[in-house]
Amino acid sequence: MAHNGVADIHIKAGSAYGMTVAVISASWNADITDQLHQHSIATAKEAGAQVTEWRVAGALELPVAVAAACKRFDAVVANGCVIRGETEHFRVVCDAVTYGLTRAGLDSGTPVGNGVLTVDTHEQAIDRAGGMDAKENKGRDAAVAAIHTALVLRQIERGV
Repeated sequence: MAHNGVADIHIKAGSAYGMTVAVISASWNADITDQLHQHSIATAKEAGAQVTEWRVAGALELPVAVAAACKRFDAVVANGCVIRGETEHFRVVCDAVTYGLTRAGLDSGTPVGNGVLTVDTHEQAIDRAGGMDAKENKGRDAAVAAIHTALVLRQIERGV
């Protein structure tokens, strides 16, 4: 049986009732990040979570904002879009953002859903942003990953 990662994981409507979720998205590449942001919010609300949202300038600003949110929320979702250019800047940004988001989650024990697209072209970003005819919905997937992990952590803490 093939597994598609987060696409195989489902959270039931209302399963995150009482949970607080922060959705923080970069403003850079707004046509993409606006979609990711809205899909993350809608997914968290559908699951019953109380959602608070913020925007930061770009992907590099996400880790510090996410780290702050990890101190106050049950789960955090980070969305952004980094499109490869002609310089090494792409790799530097992608590595720094991934490291920063991972560190924020590990340091705090708070699940962080990584909805930062790292793509070669704008068309690839469109295909992953959850719009009409998109192949994937990474804003939704990031919210599902963060909420599902928070629910698992609750079970672990209870010894269930």
